Amino acid sequence: MNYSEIKYCDIANGAGVRTTLFVSGCRHHCPQCFNPGTWAFDSGEEYTREVEDKILESLEPAYVDGLTLLGGEPFEPENQPALIYLLQRVRAEQPSKNVWAYSGFTWEQLLEGPSRAHTDTVQEMLSLVDVLVDGPFVQEKKDITLRFRGSSNQRIIDVRRSLAAREVCLWEDDPLFTTHTW
Repeated sequence: MNYSEIKYCDIANGAGVRTTLFVSGCRHHCPQCFNPGTWAFDSGEEYTREVEDKILESLEPAYVDGLTLLGGEPFEPENQPALIYLLQRVRAEQPSKNVWAYSGFTWEQLLEGPSRAHTDTVQEMLSLVDVLVDGPFVQEKKDITLRFRGSSNQRIIDVRRSLAAREVCLWEDDPLFTTHTW
């Protein structure tokens, strides 16, 4: 797997302060995509154990709320194995941190298919994610007033509640809530 960028102390791609990993590789090619430089699977740099160690280290400070995966497309089959391993490490080494993932696939495509992302490992990957922003960016539904997403067709899904309920449960946003204990 390759990645195009890592942002430390990111506040745009999920609630709170985050480390954000932009993976390389996406076949959606959404018109007006904000990050078309991540479409090629060989763009950016090689994702290595050293890169992963640095990501885990960046999550250590108390002011960092968690990790966000986007891209590119984290749920492309080629990206799933490396990301599952990263997520397992986050859960083991930084269990208090939350994980957000962005996908051009919908919840239904990921879990039920048909889609290339509906693999034998996608359920495991989702079980390690707290919040999923799903669905492709649609220019005609662009809305700059939305938090954490670009178009109104995209949903912010509470993954753990949704898996338990076996139906989509939306993430409940409370902009006044913070997990910090400064």
